[in-house]
Amino acid sequence: MPEVTKDEVRHVCKLARLDLSEDEIERVQGELNRIMGHFQELQALDTEGVPITSHAIPMSNVYREDITRESLPVEKVVAKRPDSVEGFFRTALFMEE
Repeated sequence: MPEVTKDEVRHVCKLARLDLSEDEIERVQGELNRIMGHFQELQALDTEGVPITSHAIPMSNVYREDITRESLPVEKVVAKRPDSVEGFFRTALFMEE
């Protein structure tokens, strides 16, 4: 399995907007290569006949029955909102650059 290079670590750091020092990049490179080594060990295991699972223990979801019912009147809902326009909530969207 090819090793993770410092350039690949720098690329991931750029995508994640991380500013790492050269020492940190070297440390992360070593950690990622150890992790990849563990994956290589796992790939060498014989999993023939092992059933595919998504959880280590049996799981089941409990769903409630869907019940159709009347919703709250719009007037009652927006009456408690300090700033509404024509039956809609007014919200503020703040974006930083």
